[in-house]
Amino acid sequence: MLINLTDVFTSEGKDRKESFIYEPDCFSYMGNDYRICDKSPVEMTFSNLENGKILMKGRMDLALEIPCDRCLKMVKQPIHLEFEQEVFSPDAGEQMEDQDEQGFMLLYELDTEALLYGEILVNMPVKVLCRPDCKGICKQCGHNLNEGECGCDTFVPDPRMAAIKDIFNADKEV
Repeated sequence: MLINLTDVFTSEGKDRKESFIYEPDCFSYMGNDYRICDKSPVEMTFSNLENGKILMKGRMDLALEIPCDRCLKMVKQPIHLEFEQEVFSPDAGEQMEDQDEQGFMLLYELDTEALLYGEILVNMPVKVLCRPDCKGICKQCGHNLNEGECGCDTFVPDPRMAAIKDIFNADKEV
């Protein structure tokens, strides 16, 4: 969705509020698609600070379905977005050199999907667990260990004893 901000850029002291629904139903991150299960309307305020400069504030709550990092069970992960940023008009060139690239601005129009994609990306959780004491999956058979033991042999031999083990496993007389 594009929001035309020409009136806010050119009218000194002008404030404008917008409310809209974030349209995408999934979020793509690092080659994975995560379903957006809940989302609140996006509330944004645009305030003219001076000619060609706007203060943009916004907030949104959403929940993504993300797999647990240990057992791969889908977890509903809430994400709260609250952001504030100065935006410059295309003819404020000298001020833009000091600012980060505004990839969400197309001349005087704000690309809300690009802006919110960046905000969600910054607020993505680093580690997602279904519960703090998640046991993960069995390394041999892939069984979810939160549901009970699988019966696989979990003995891990000491790697320093590998040479001796080879002697005993070989069909040689010592």
